[in-house]
Amino acid sequence: MDSTSWQFLIDVGGTFTDCIAQNPNGSGESSRRHKLLSSAITPGVIESAKGRLIQDTRRNDDVDAFWNGATFRIADLQCDFAFESPIIKTQNGTLELQRPIPSEGIGLRYEIHTPLEAPVIGIHHLLQVPLNQPLPPVSLRLGTTRGTNALLTRSGARTLFVTTEGFGDILRIGNQDRPELFTLNIEKPAPLFESVLEVNERIDTHGKILKSLESESIRKALIKAKALGFESVAICLMNAFVCDKHEVSIEHLAKEVGFEDVSRSSLISPLIKLVSRADTTVVNSYLNPVLTKYIHDITRQLHAESSIRLLTSAGGLVEAESFCGRDSILSGPAGGVIGFSSVAKQAGFAKAIGFDMGGTSTDVSRFDGEFEYEYETQKAGVRIVTPMLAIETVAAGGGSICRFDGIKLTVGPQSAGSVPGPACYGAGGPLTVTDLNLVLGRILPDQFSIPLDHAAANNRLKELCKQIEETTGYIYRIHDLAEAFLSIANHNMSQAIGNISVAKGYDPADYVLVNFGGAAAQHACGVANLLNISTILNHPDAGILSAYGMGQASVKRQGDLGIYKELDQELFVNLAEQVYQTTNTLQRQIIREGYTPTDISIRIVAEIRPRGVNATLQIPIIESPVMSFVWKVDAAAITSMFQVSHLQRYGFEHSQPLELVTLRIEATGDSGTPASHSTEPPTHECTSTVTTSVFHNGRWYEAQRFQRSELSSGTLIAGPAIVTEQISTTFIEPGWQGIVLSNFEILLNLVSSSQNILPVQKDPSNPAMLEIFNNYFVSVANQMGLTLQNTSSSVNVKERLDFSCAIFTAEGELVVNAPHIPVHLGAMGESVRAILQDHDLIAPGDVFITNDPYRGGSHLPDITVITPVFNSDGERIFFTASRAHHSEIGGCTPGSMPPFSKTLAEEGILIRSQKIVEAGISREAELRSLLTTGEFPSRSAKTNMTDIHAQVAANRQGANDLNQMMENHGESTVLAYMKLIQDAAAKKTRQALLAIPDGIYEYQDYLDEHFTEDYEAKIHVTIQIDGDTAKLDFTGTSPVLPINLNANRAIVTAAVLYVLRLLIDEPIPLNQGVLEPVTLVLPDCFLNPTPGLTAADSPAVVGGNVETSQRIVDVLIGALQLAAASQGTMNNLLFGDKSFGYYETICGGAGATSEAAGADAVHTHMTNTRITDPEILERRYPVRLEQFRIRTGSGGKGKYRGGNGIIRQMTFLKPVTVSLLTQRRNENHPAGLAEGGAGQSGVNKVLFADGREELLKNRQQFAVNVGDQLTIETPGGGGWGNVNG
Repeated sequence: MDSTSWQFLIDVGGTFTDCIAQNPNGSGESSRRHKLLSSAITPGVIESAKGRLIQDTRRNDDVDAFWNGATFRIADLQCDFAFESPIIKTQNGTLELQRPIPSEGIGLRYEIHTPLEAPVIGIHHLLQVPLNQPLPPVSLRLGTTRGTNALLTRSGARTLFVTTEGFGDILRIGNQDRPELFTLNIEKPAPLFESVLEVNERIDTHGKILKSLESESIRKALIKAKALGFESVAICLMNAFVCDKHEVSIEHLAKEVGFEDVSRSSLISPLIKLVSRADTTVVNSYLNPVLTKYIHDITRQLHAESSIRLLTSAGGLVEAESFCGRDSILSGPAGGVIGFSSVAKQAGFAKAIGFDMGGTSTDVSRFDGEFEYEYETQKAGVRIVTPMLAIETVAAGGGSICRFDGIKLTVGPQSAGSVPGPACYGAGGPLTVTDLNLVLGRILPDQFSIPLDHAAANNRLKELCKQIEETTGYIYRIHDLAEAFLSIANHNMSQAIGNISVAKGYDPADYVLVNFGGAAAQHACGVANLLNISTILNHPDAGILSAYGMGQASVKRQGDLGIYKELDQELFVNLAEQVYQTTNTLQRQIIREGYTPTDISIRIVAEIRPRGVNATLQIPIIESPVMSFVWKVDAAAITSMFQVSHLQRYGFEHSQPLELVTLRIEATGDSGTPASHSTEPPTHECTSTVTTSVFHNGRWYEAQRFQRSELSSGTLIAGPAIVTEQISTTFIEPGWQGIVLSNFEILLNLVSSSQNILPVQKDPSNPAMLEIFNNYFVSVANQMGLTLQNTSSSVNVKERLDFSCAIFTAEGELVVNAPHIPVHLGAMGESVRAILQDHDLIAPGDVFITNDPYRGGSHLPDITVITPVFNSDGERIFFTASRAHHSEIGGCTPGSMPPFSKTLAEEGILIRSQKIVEAGISREAELRSLLTTGEFPSRSAKTNMTDIHAQVAANRQGANDLNQMMENHGESTVLAYMKLIQDAAAKKTRQALLAIPDGIYEYQDYLDEHFTEDYEAKIHVTIQIDGDTAKLDFTGTSPVLPINLNANRAIVTAAVLYVLRLLIDEPIPLNQGVLEPVTLVLPDCFLNPTPGLTAADSPAVVGGNVETSQRIVDVLIGALQLAAASQGTMNNLLFGDKSFGYYETICGGAGATSEAAGADAVHTHMTNTRITDPEILERRYPVRLEQFRIRTGSGGKGKYRGGNGIIRQMTFLKPVTVSLLTQRRNENHPAGLAEGGAGQSGVNKVLFADGREELLKNRQQFAVNVGDQLTIETPGGGGWGNVNG
């Protein structure tokens, strides 16, 4: 191809395709820009028509003959006739059609359709070449969402998933957690593959082949799949990360029988973790045919000598034939990250935050001199293991829908998309953020790329104003309502930026905000104000910066080496051959792209973690030109770097030996001469003679209006001002000032903040401020959770996420509970109020700790840390609290979950209520003594203390954030909205209760022991609905049990709060207000046992938290006829010896509802913890997982069937003690509803190595030896409705 050919930088987004053309000759015009719809449809309005001729001024810029041969189509909702015609001539903005257009077509919207892809249409536009004429050779750098769109819409290739026998359901089970915590109709992401081929083979965790492949049967199955029309094959076998022999054999067989697209996990993602590796392999196979066709179509539509490179999710360019599905997910957004970091550096900023607001969402990212990567993430419900630039996405874009939910205003997460689009698109769409900007004057119709309907947007606002007034009495003017919605959107986006900065220890005030994307320039000042950012950089190509980033990207190749060995110097020496082999392979790939070795650099990052922990830290260890690259690494230096990084990130150093998990190796081809640096030239003020009206902070302004193309270097622009250009509009708020830099960027500086803070209103009926302050409080609780997760050292907290964080009033009433684990919801309030009762003196600097189940705790492993928060006058105004499950707290068995405990003392150390910090002075020596003494001391006191320190840090984080909120908004305002948010939650509960007919609703259920022991174990509830209130009476429940399945008031309260949230069925703050309309009657029974004077005299409760809690929920939803019973157990499994312990809870079937079948293989109701990946399990513990599959047919029959449970079978490779604490075994089936069938009960059994098989009880502890095999079959959910109905 001619080296002087035009280069095109194109980003194909979800709605728009952005195009930049660069002329390398340097003669004449150096670059051009164009924006079009990614659908390749060109819209317009028929301004006039006569016979076969139509006129539209939007076509004035089109070159003569441009649309010849394309199809013209009327596309207006107001049109009651269809019209379509080929275009035979284009000239001077006039389209001549083959057929005459009806006279009533004038004023209607039309579309031009062509078979060409959007990037190719863009190239034709920029080169001014008619669509029916050939293009010259071009160089194309392309980012595309085609793969992402296929993933979101599930429109990829028909894919066959090949895996080890026993694991065909592994991707349907996933990590066993449910995506939405508060829903009865659980919707798990649909699998990408269409069918599974399980192959009879087995490799152990060390790479030893236990069972060889039988090739002929596999060949026959693949031939059959090919004949059935399958397009691609994804191969992922257990432990293939350590031995790929079987995968390679199957790959050869698949290609031999004619499959062109075959993805092998040991090549695609050669790292441990079966679920993530399998998902990545499947997504690669699923998307590859889609991308191959797309790229082929573009290639065919270009000149044969054109070159195409595509941008990967990691921000590297690859040749078209190397672009694959797994690397396509963030192809377009990655261009934005490269773009904003490049323009920030050119303008002299070392630190930048990218703010990319598009049509459906906003992407934010941080740059600190180097890119931040993610190596495992989840997109559209699919786990993907591949290098990706770290990007946080929030569902707030120009198309985000603005609603009133009856109490407060909401923005997003739903989007109007491109069809029907915002109301102003004239296609009957809802009110969106784009409509707000139009009505407020921040975008101008004559500058927008498509025609806008101002009246349609106004009408949507009028409708909402009326609805709000009728519902709440609050009166909005149209523009006030629009600005209220806009404020919510800005707060949502600022919180996303907080997640990538504040949440990781970075102050956004230290960064320049680089806005880009079509909508960000209208919001940049508003978002910056909320983050105390005083500088904004607006690049001339901000509206298409992702496309600009394509030009700044480098050619990159990555390779991963999975190591999984203890880090020491000998290991680094032994890795030399693998490292050199990988770097040489990557270097050759870059050279094939036209680079020389002197242009290539190597970067190696080590992923390291403490032994026994999953979470890793990324430590850069080498960055060198390839010509001078030497593998020479000092293990001691790397260990030191890890400890420094760990201390900075998590607040403490780790004492465990370190494990080198992965080496990430990257080769980069130097992209050439960097762009010139921009400077701030001598300034001169500029005043526009043209103004436009803009509504801001409750009043109208006459804003100056400028065309960006007319601004010269050094121009000063004082806000308010509107700067328009072809592809974007910038709103400069009052109090901000813009300076045009030497490269024509606009640098915005905050010069006066007083005009930019929307006054906070305490009016309790103000729906906007309720939403904003609700989000504030939720953000504080979520940030507490992040701090706890980051600073914890235990797997239970850091990886299983078995914890909860909350904020309480000075009286101990719940303000907000971050929804982590449902069994903790609302329960900590009892603990806080117990602290108030137990301690007369509560002073600044105090921190309390308790795990007392009879004083608000759940069970002893759940330790609660409570911190009072005081104002500057020493008045207590809040409490922050965190509850975390400690995997060891003493007791008669390791893991502190004994199946047969009869007293609280046998379950572990009781921390009644004491100060761990008093007036700022540590008292942890007393706590440490308590944990390490007594009959059953903690076996992991050091880990206990580390996690308790993390809880203290989380509470401190919450206290700091609350104090900052009060500093920003005033204490009285914060306290007022705290109460208003509780009132709003109470109203939501009342609305939900009103929807239930008045009357008495009863239900009862039984624990397994009711049928197997000589005592009753019945749960009975009577619910009386009276208008908008409810009385929940558990009278009739059996007395206190002699076993550990007793619950307590805190657990019952958590279950009630959870069920009320299910009833409300919409996002609301979880606080005391939810419980306000409800009266709870809890007599002395096994849901409310009375404690003795000592732990030894108190009833045991450890199983009540994990097992009885599930059944309380089943009884409540059964009484209200909301759903059939779910599995009704957490299926607790523990095994270990004196050297280790392992604990997991296991998923089962969900109950069906009147609307949908129950979900298979999922955690329900009061838990949502993850399960250990099969390969991690085998690598860390002496077991071999034989199968983990869905228990087909275990869900109850009905019009809607119950969800199926699972079968989990493992063989022990070492003598250990096993403990089981389960329910719904034997004949105690999960009940159906409305004539639906019951789900199958669970089964626990062991097959001993000598051939004996034993059926186990629901609660049992036993010893196993090498070769013994445990099988757990979990219950299915009940069905709903008559199967014949």
